[in-house]
Amino acid sequence: MAQTDFSIATWNINSVRLRRGLVERLILDHAPDVICLQETKCQNSEFPSAAFTKLGYHHLAINGQKAYHGVATLSRLPIEEIERREFCQMGDARHVKADILLGERRISVHNFYVPAGGDEPDPAINPKFDHKLKFLDEMEDIRSQGSDNHFSLLLGDLNIAPLPEDVWSHKQLLKVVSHTPVETDGLERLRQSTGWADLVRDFFGADETLFSWWSYRAKDWAASNRGRRLDHIWGSPNISPSLKSVEILSAARGWEKPSDHVPIIARFKL
Repeated sequence: MAQTDFSIATWNINSVRLRRGLVERLILDHAPDVICLQETKCQNSEFPSAAFTKLGYHHLAINGQKAYHGVATLSRLPIEEIERREFCQMGDARHVKADILLGERRISVHNFYVPAGGDEPDPAINPKFDHKLKFLDEMEDIRSQGSDNHFSLLLGDLNIAPLPEDVWSHKQLLKVVSHTPVETDGLERLRQSTGWADLVRDFFGADETLFSWWSYRAKDWAASNRGRRLDHIWGSPNISPSLKSVEILSAARGWEKPSDHVPIIARFKL
């Protein structure tokens, strides 16, 4: 079977209707085969499908919600199966799975938007943090699956920066939600127990500092560079050897009216 190029992007867009033009810019500049968006903040009927269809993304898997949350997967390639899971019985739109068809190959893509968890890292007094930890527990049902022609990816805004090299200051953020030990240990335990590989970290290596998010609160995000790697691409073991490149589009944080997250693109030769 001939090798085939495949590319996929993940991006917390922070309102797809407000920042539709930024998604179009990503498409025109980088043309990934599949784009996984999080925090789309609109119902399915309000999703700007027509704009992306004009650019070649004829296949959509959307799980939307009015004003909050929401995930969407845009694909140039056919989608055969779509699944939407509810977590923690909250009614939130935080997951969509799409089976992407690449010739005789199938790639199951799980697109996630994990709860942020609020400000206080104590589940006893902060229901949002409790929700986040329970959400991670339920994600254990999403296991890596792979066979000769079936690959799987789990990606999105997981709202946790797991490693010291994933934050601007490990010491100063140990008690800050997204980098507390209960979260970082929990995410790594989840990843390893369910069989996923951290493709972004595997590509760049253990020692390189990596960020995908910079707060809006910074007057000059680039100068202060107080970032965190909250966005992730995980893969099944059989897709890992096919990974050819990963690009974190840090410059997108400086685009006009940006999201506080930037896209990450992984490219494969399957």
